[in-house]
Amino acid sequence: MAILEVERKPPTGGSLLGFFALTFAVTWTFYITAVVLSESVPAGAGLRPGVGTLVLIGTFAPAMVALALTVRAEGEAGVRAMLSRLFRWQVSARWYVFAVSYIAVIKLTAALLYRISTRAWPAFAHESLFLMVGATLLSVMILGQAGEELGWRGYALPRLAARFGLGWASIVLGIAWASWHLPLFYLRGADSFGQSFPLYLAQVTAISVAIAWLYWRTNGSLLLTMLMHSAINNTKDIVPAIPRTATNPLLPSASLLALLGTALMWIVAGYFLIRMWKVREIERPTDGTPAAI
Repeated sequence: MAILEVERKPPTGGSLLGFFALTFAVTWTFYITAVVLSESVPAGAGLRPGVGTLVLIGTFAPAMVALALTVRAEGEAGVRAMLSRLFRWQVSARWYVFAVSYIAVIKLTAALLYRISTRAWPAFAHESLFLMVGATLLSVMILGQAGEELGWRGYALPRLAARFGLGWASIVLGIAWASWHLPLFYLRGADSFGQSFPLYLAQVTAISVAIAWLYWRTNGSLLLTMLMHSAINNTKDIVPAIPRTATNPLLPSASLLALLGTALMWIVAGYFLIRMWKVREIERPTDGTPAAI
């Protein structure tokens, strides 16, 4: 069916430039401090005591900045409206399935293509699927991704979409979201240490498009974006694909399996972008008009 065009005022709540500047400043202060404190840690060792706390605090900067800007511009009512989206659960069951299975389907399909092209299966995860699903659900129940999702999808995405359209907004946000993680590629003991940032940038931007699609189709549900974010974090290594070579993270580097997975992400993202290209309004109109299908 055709996309429904709705005339509404763009979201308010402060400057987008201010949001990104403050978010990066706060997060990178904690991340860079963690990097400096971990310079003497041997390769392969875990995070030093206290460093994980610095990283955790940094990850909540998007939400804290978003809430501060919203309360300044819209007051408590604006904050309540944003927080209510964390509990917006009444959506079609298919979107729950999509959120939980997106990255697993990508990874398993990439593994099948790898098998076809090399006549050998890649290595699969040692962790059980039960543990992956359990970790995903637990993270959502304790609002584990709220520190990021309130900022990226709750605050920035609707405002970017109002200006540039949802397709471009998802790409711009994906680039910013990936770049926000850059210091962690220099943090010894972090999961991203030793990975290639250009590959990560390509993957996260494609993921940002997919999450934007989910956010749009679920009428701005942050609960569903948290579920998808958590599922990606906890099931991405169902088929490990990224070599950790500890070389310059700014240099491009990728295994065949990682390239196949990235290509699949962008094939899916391409479909979503075509559907989202002219969309500027994410949430259902307040006059009761049903959302587009």
